[in-house]
Amino acid sequence: MSKKPGWWLALAGAATFALAILPFTARADVVPGDRITEQNIDKVKDLISPGMEWCIKHGWPMTIGETKRVEWPKAYKEATEKYASQVKLTPDGLNVLNYVAGLPFPNVDTKDPQVALKIMWNWSYNHLTTDDVDLRNFDADTGAIADHGPLTVERHFLLDHFRRLFWTGRLYVDPKPDKPNPNGYRAQQGLYPILEPFDLKGVGALGNRYISSEKQDDSWLYLPSLRRVRRLSTAQRSDALFGQDTDVDSYYGYSGHIAWMDFKYLGDRDLLSCYHAKNYPVKWNDKVDWAFDETWEKRRVYVIEGISKLPQYAYGKRVIFVDKEAWIIPYSDIYDRSGELWKVWVNDVSFRPKAFEGANVIDYGEDRGFIPAIVMVDMQLEHATKASLPSHRFPGEQGWYFNQSEKAGVTDDWFTVAALVNAGH
Repeated sequence: MSKKPGWWLALAGAATFALAILPFTARADVVPGDRITEQNIDKVKDLISPGMEWCIKHGWPMTIGETKRVEWPKAYKEATEKYASQVKLTPDGLNVLNYVAGLPFPNVDTKDPQVALKIMWNWSYNHLTTDDVDLRNFDADTGAIADHGPLTVERHFLLDHFRRLFWTGRLYVDPKPDKPNPNGYRAQQGLYPILEPFDLKGVGALGNRYISSEKQDDSWLYLPSLRRVRRLSTAQRSDALFGQDTDVDSYYGYSGHIAWMDFKYLGDRDLLSCYHAKNYPVKWNDKVDWAFDETWEKRRVYVIEGISKLPQYAYGKRVIFVDKEAWIIPYSDIYDRSGELWKVWVNDVSFRPKAFEGANVIDYGEDRGFIPAIVMVDMQLEHATKASLPSHRFPGEQGWYFNQSEKAGVTDDWFTVAALVNAGH
C-alpha cells in the first residue's frame, strides 16, 4: 500500500506531540487505601503539581480514596440547560454576553481559540456560591514550617466573617436571577472584622466586582489604628498582608478578574484532589500540622496558565487546575517573575448536604461545596498559612452558610464602607 508524500513528517509530528503531552496523560498506579509519603511519591508524580510535590516531600501525607461524582445542584443544572445556548463571549473574550444563570459554557471545545477564557469564565460562574455565602468564626495560623515537622506559629488570626453577595446568576433567594443593579455589580465581598491578634483588631477589607471588565474592582482596607480607609489598587490584590502568605487574588485558587490575566490552555490531565473530605471541622496532621490529613481522589482537570497583564503584579504566573466536572480549583501553583516555583494554594473541599449531623444544622437536601480548610505554602521561604473554616474554638459551628441571605446577615448594607468602619470600632 503506497503512502502519500510527507506521511513520515506527519508521523514524526504526531510522535512529538504525544511526547510533549505525556506528563499530562500518564497514569500513575494508585488505588484507594494507598498512603502517599515522600518514600513512595513516584507513584503520584504524574498526578500532582510541582507545588504539591514539594509539600509531600516535606511531610504532607495523602490517603488515596475512591473517585466520586460531583453532582451539580438541581437549580444550577436546570439553569445551565435553559440558558447556556444563548451565552457568548465578546471577541476579546473579556466579557460574557447574554448570561442569566448556571454554567455559561458547558460544552468546552479544546480547539476553540477562546478555550482558556471559557474555562476560566466557567470557573468564575461555578456553583460553589450562586446567591450568597457567609463564612463565620474561622481562624488561621502563619509561620515557618519544619521539614517533616510542625508550623511554628508567628501570628494567630481570628476572623468574624467572610461574606459574598452575588447580584446576577441567582437561583434561590429573591429577587432572582438578578437583583436590581444600577451599579452593574457582579458580586460584592467582605472580610471583617479581624478579632485577633490584638494589634489588628477591627481591621477589615471590602470589595466590589463589576459585570463589565472595563470597570476595575473597588477594594478597600480599613485600618483602625490609623482611623482611615485605604483604597487598594488591582495590583495590590496579589500582596500578602500582615505577615501571612495569602493574597486576595488567590482565594479559592484564583479570585482575580478573568480580564486581568492572559490565559493559555496547556492541556488536560489527571490530578489528585480533595473533594470529599471526611473530616469537618478540618483534621490537621498530628506531626506535620500545616497539612490537612484527608482523602484524595483522582480527578480530570484542565490546566490553565495565567500571566498578569499588570507590570507591578507580584507573581510571574499562575498554573491553575480546573476540574472538568465540578468546575472548581483543587489547588494552584504560583511562580515568581524569574519562573521559579514560589507558592501553592490548596483547598480542602467536602461535598456534602450538611456540615455535620446535629440539631439546628442546615440540611441543603443536596451536596454543597463546604471548604473545611485552606493552606498556602511559600516554598521559597518555607513558610505557610493554614486556616480552619470554621475554627475548632467554636464547637458546633457550621462555618459555611449558603444562600441564607438576611438570616445569615448577608445584606446590602453589610457591603458598605460605613459598615466596615463601624464593625472595626
